[in-house]
Amino acid sequence: MAEQPSDLQRRISAFCYRVLCWARDRLPPVVRSFVGLLFMVGGVFGFLPILGFWMFPLGMALIALDLPPTRSLIERWMKKLQADMDAP
Repeated sequence: MAEQPSDLQRRISAFCYRVLCWARDRLPPVVRSFVGLLFMVGGVFGFLPILGFWMFPLGMALIALDLPPTRSLIERWMKKLQADMDAP
């Protein structure tokens, strides 16, 4: 039996899903990759206030949206994030 996601997991899933959908729908590919790179650089400095280690994987996902071999993986991950958000 699968464990229900906690409130924190739902909030993180919702945030990641919103960022990825916004970037996919509203940003051109070059800008999306640049934003992803900025997220990754910010993730390296995750020990500083405001910046966090959460930025690195999200930046990689933004860049992966522009790479055809990895786009389908990110789309599946987004569906999983959406399912986690909708879980009771």
